[in-house]
Amino acid sequence: MKLYDKKQIDWNNLLFDNRALFLLLLPIIIEQLLNSLMGMVDTMMVSTVGSEAISAVSLVDSINNLVIQIFSAMASGAAIICSQYIGSGNEKESNKAARQVVLTVLVISLAIMSIFILGGERLLRLVFGAVEEPVMENAIIYFIITVISYPFLALFSAGAAFYRASGNARFPMKVSVISNVLNITGNAVFIYVFHWGSAGAALSTLLSRVFCTTVIFYCLRKPRQIIVVKDYLKIRPDMPLIVKIMAIGIPSGIENGMFQFGKLAIQSTVSTMGTVAIAAQAMTNILENVNGVFGIGVGIGLMTVAGQCIGAGRKEETKYYIVKLTKIAWVGILASCLFVMAITKPVTWLAGMEPKAAAMCFEMVTAITIAKPLFWVGSFVIAYGLRAAGDVKFSMMVSVITMWGCRVALCIFLVRVFNFGPMAVWIGMFADWGIRSVIFILRFLSGKWIHADFLTKK
Repeated sequence: MKLYDKKQIDWNNLLFDNRALFLLLLPIIIEQLLNSLMGMVDTMMVSTVGSEAISAVSLVDSINNLVIQIFSAMASGAAIICSQYIGSGNEKESNKAARQVVLTVLVISLAIMSIFILGGERLLRLVFGAVEEPVMENAIIYFIITVISYPFLALFSAGAAFYRASGNARFPMKVSVISNVLNITGNAVFIYVFHWGSAGAALSTLLSRVFCTTVIFYCLRKPRQIIVVKDYLKIRPDMPLIVKIMAIGIPSGIENGMFQFGKLAIQSTVSTMGTVAIAAQAMTNILENVNGVFGIGVGIGLMTVAGQCIGAGRKEETKYYIVKLTKIAWVGILASCLFVMAITKPVTWLAGMEPKAAAMCFEMVTAITIAKPLFWVGSFVIAYGLRAAGDVKFSMMVSVITMWGCRVALCIFLVRVFNFGPMAVWIGMFADWGIRSVIFILRFLSGKWIHADFLTKK
């Protein structure tokens, strides 16, 4: 079966030539890379306070990442819909959709913030159980402060998605870079000067998110750009359009949310292994995020590319870009995995990790370096393209089933029955990646994922 029909593509009039692809993808990849590197530096700075602080931050971030993924899914829905409208030449509808996304994201993020603030300590104890008390004390402080930043995080994710949907990835990258620098600077001041520990790390995160949200929404008001959002107080709900947005956002949100619920279930299992295992798993998660940023950046860019192609009715060109960007992502993942493996030992040494935790971390990173180039690209990058074409329900069902069946169930089984350490987390992950990779490749070849009539559906 042919991947795409070359005869049906106008090669002299591609929607994105190589230069346009480069200008779209490079800022996104740089932004993702700097976010991960700053996250690693952030973790290293917190780790100097002690194992209790880094363990607390790791546990709370497993909840925070759940919320981040939900907001990311809503932003993805915004990017897909706005990209499709832009591709169809309907910029007016793209702007209307952007205004409804802002309203929806704000309401949902405020609701989540309120529930989590009221839940506070009870929620943490429910999720993580009998965690050592010094760890729990740090976790409660870090949790409450970071929860306050949720609306700012959600709005920035949506605002950045609007710029990327219109092909401008450089501006959100610049804002994100400045925000990360402010975050690290704040950490240095609050942790090393004021000695506020995990509370200082949380406060720095909050302030940096307030900054980037303020900048992105101030600039969205400016004319002479494809998507303009202003007069925020005049935005009123347009329920048919909100339903259309949520038709993309909800399945993506469920998919991403279930991933993070699965991680929480796994994290609860890891938390019973002791502080050393928690610290090793926390650093491994950071390093795995770093070696995946190239592929994630390509995937985020693919949503804009495929979305605009679908909106313009260029089905074969959509297939061509999915194939091309999947190949690019594979090369980048292979190189980044090798790079991260090379820096793992120096990073764990600089972070002051205990020798046993550092050894555990290196063992897990080695396994990831072998498995990730084989399975990750097929299970993630192709799925970005399918979602951009409106195939969100299939992607959601497959991802949720394989995640709970492989990533969670296999991990818990290996820990409870065979007394595996944190390596069980990654064995389950590799099984999940492998199965999803096969399913998504077959789905792509079938051609059933193209929903070009999405914008005109009632």
